[in-house]
Amino acid sequence: MLLTIEKLVYGGDGLARLPPPQPEEDRGRGKAVFVPFVLAGEKVEAALTEQKSGFARAAAQAIIEASPHRVAAVCPYFGRCGGCHYQHADYEHQLAIKTEILRENLRRIARLELSCAIKVHPSPPWNYRNRARLQVRARPEFAAGYFELASHRLLPVEECPISSPLINRGIAALWLMGRAGKATEEVHEVEFFANAEDTQLLVELSCPPEARRAAVRAWAEQLRAALPEIVGLAAFRESKPGAMEPLITLGAAELTYRTHAASYRVGAGSFFQTNRHLVDELVSIVSDGQSGDLAFDLYAGVGLFSTALACNFRHIVSVESSQTAFSDLQYNRPSNGEATLAATERYLHQPDVTGRARNGAVLPQVPPPDLAVVDPPRAGLGERVARALAGLGAARVIYVSCDPATLARDMVPLLAAGYRVHGADLVDMFPQTYHLESVLHLER
Repeated sequence: MLLTIEKLVYGGDGLARLPPPQPEEDRGRGKAVFVPFVLAGEKVEAALTEQKSGFARAAAQAIIEASPHRVAAVCPYFGRCGGCHYQHADYEHQLAIKTEILRENLRRIARLELSCAIKVHPSPPWNYRNRARLQVRARPEFAAGYFELASHRLLPVEECPISSPLINRGIAALWLMGRAGKATEEVHEVEFFANAEDTQLLVELSCPPEARRAAVRAWAEQLRAALPEIVGLAAFRESKPGAMEPLITLGAAELTYRTHAASYRVGAGSFFQTNRHLVDELVSIVSDGQSGDLAFDLYAGVGLFSTALACNFRHIVSVESSQTAFSDLQYNRPSNGEATLAATERYLHQPDVTGRARNGAVLPQVPPPDLAVVDPPRAGLGERVARALAGLGAARVIYVSCDPATLARDMVPLLAAGYRVHGADLVDMFPQTYHLESVLHLER
């Protein structure tokens, strides 16, 4: 069938409408159909791949009328690999797509019409990733790569143009070992993490429950020998579904990541921002012009924002729930910082933080922070944390988000509590993909 693409939506797909099933129904809009690898305004010949009661999915078989923003993809795996979604659009248009998606999500979910312009911070569009996780297999023949689009089938990949040059050398080393017969069934995933200078690698291996320590160590030593830039390697074995236990460590257990603001210890398994070109830009967006007596850094990770904010606040409280990241946070925390190992929800519901006992009785007034920074995972804050954050009474809130839909959902209780957005930034941490990082600045 012939479809006209209305717009792109969060997730990478284009939105079109199916023709109504009966001619007399043409007064209404047809069922929504989602099509990957298209652009707004294009006319495409497509075939349905899935039908649900409320929507359908289709695959474009031919571009009948192409957008002027369509370009040839750089990567030979594009369209099959699940990692990238926008390589068929020129980079300036990718930024325009993401800006409109951010506005539309805030408008539709939070009923928030931004009164300020969204400041866009572009990235070099290629070789920007400082972290990449590859699937590996030894049989029936060696392969390393990523999952295919919308599946858990392994797509063999020998280069990745969005990953750093050093990570690509790591990928090449894996393939050289595999082709030389040095494959192992003891390792299922290999993650490379590069430092800011792209001169050192920290490697994390994920192994199945039956993995043998000696066999994993032997293979890891071969990988280190093949790539001298590896300064440390840590392997983890799945002890039970969803839980990993340390298996071996070779060399350093962490990497030093240098930014303009500070140097950070980042251990294997700790989260750190993945765009090696925009870490400093993101830190500046959050910290520049901020000062006061007390700041909260919630979902603090290894302390990326805490360290920068410490220069202009008397005291910093950093809250992190991951034990791995918390160890790095303690090491990285500034002298005027306080690190707390706790889930943000649990921390914010403590009586001495909220100023209220669990039965609702008012306790002696606790001075609210001048600033609260939140940088939650993709799932966002959730209603309980968003309401607790609103009740915290911070004069200013900075929300760093990697998902516009959960950001918009979390805005609802904050806006209801009297906060207003006075600044918005779109930081393109993930070129060529639908993912977008945004920062909203709120005051009340």
